[in-house]
Amino acid sequence: MMPRTADLARAIAVGDASAAEVLEVHVARIEATDDRVNAFTGKSYARARAEAAAVDAMRARGEALPPLAGVPYAVKNLFDIAGETTLAGSKIQRDQAAAGSDAFLVQRMQAAGAVLVGSLNMDEYAYGFTTENSHYGACHNPHDLSRIAGGSSGGSGAAVAAGQVPLALGSDTNGSIRVPASLCGVWGLKPTFGRLSRRGSYPFVHSIDHLGPFADSLEGLALAYDALQGPDRLDPGCHAQRIEPTMPTLTRGVEGLRIAVLGGYFHDNATPPARAVVQAAARALGASEVVDWPHPALARAAAFIVSASEGGALHLEDLRTRAEDFEPLSVDRFIAGALQPAAWYLRAQRFRRVYRDQVRALFQHWDVLLAPATPVSAPAIGTEWLDINGQQQPCRPSMGLLTQPISFAGCPVVAAPMWPDGTQGMPLGVQVIAAPWREDLALRAALLLQQSGLAQIQLPAL
Repeated sequence: MMPRTADLARAIAVGDASAAEVLEVHVARIEATDDRVNAFTGKSYARARAEAAAVDAMRARGEALPPLAGVPYAVKNLFDIAGETTLAGSKIQRDQAAAGSDAFLVQRMQAAGAVLVGSLNMDEYAYGFTTENSHYGACHNPHDLSRIAGGSSGGSGAAVAAGQVPLALGSDTNGSIRVPASLCGVWGLKPTFGRLSRRGSYPFVHSIDHLGPFADSLEGLALAYDALQGPDRLDPGCHAQRIEPTMPTLTRGVEGLRIAVLGGYFHDNATPPARAVVQAAARALGASEVVDWPHPALARAAAFIVSASEGGALHLEDLRTRAEDFEPLSVDRFIAGALQPAAWYLRAQRFRRVYRDQVRALFQHWDVLLAPATPVSAPAIGTEWLDINGQQQPCRPSMGLLTQPISFAGCPVVAAPMWPDGTQGMPLGVQVIAAPWREDLALRAALLLQQSGLAQIQLPAL
């Protein structure tokens, strides 16, 4: 078992290991496994070695080290990395100039001492839930290489699950952090909409996109989240005016928290293993009541309309002139989105305002809500249809059945890795959901799931 994020940071801080040594262990792991996993689309080893050397030099001078000093990480390839072309999973973006500077969150990770080792596979332009990328190859689930890793941040989930890096950054519009975290069995955090700056990341749907971390432990997730926080005056979409540290609050436990399980839509669209993990989490957290989320099916439909419309508009010129260079699995959806009537988009956004008020009203009565992260565990690569409680559902969009309604409301969610029976040893995660700006409550509840032994990472035998 590879050392966890917090343990790595402590070992480097006290001199039990050097940042250079830790980096080379992870480089060796990447080189030994990625020909099968296909998580990485770019490797930044020269930069990583320079950053690790800078950490070791700081320690040699007796300077205090930042919280993630020497911890390796990688980023979904829609984050700008200075001197590299930002691919966003596409063929078209290869023609663009290299980024002139790092994305804001990459800068935050560097300031925290983390060491960037590369960029990660994803669905083209983040439009997908499976990372079956036709340009860069499918990303494989480390727990069963015949299965999907989820998407669109599939490379981020797979890289952490495979032990290639302890931390990764991804994006989540309709579920693109939570779905890979669930299917790969790692920790993921979709923060409140607007909490973290998106400057220097390639957009999918500006009005819904979130950025956030994946990690090998709940403590690692909180450390990464705390490092990423901070106002960015150059990103008008970043609404966080101050840092809200979460690590000190984790030890408070769940005493006094009002926790319930989402029923109705979230029960009906989950298979028995997905229901089982939520029931297990509810028992561990002392949650016995079942509540209904307001209008989840309508929210999902509205999220689809907004995603297709904004995505199609963003790529309209390329759709007109080089549609053949798009991902075959998503080009028709981009074209359809570009052709949607403006009235549909406006109606979906008007509904969203009412919907968010209804969700906030729900959180007047509850602090944390639990739901499955995905309806099923990871299906085989190439699967077209799923059987969900006797209903045939298209596989790729249905992986986001349970995540889309939550992100459309902008709520923070921790995806906790669980391991139910009936999935052939594959993970299936739980969403731990809190009210906007209350990431601390979701993290506190999730920590108890880790401490109980229910939520944990299992390193695959690659």
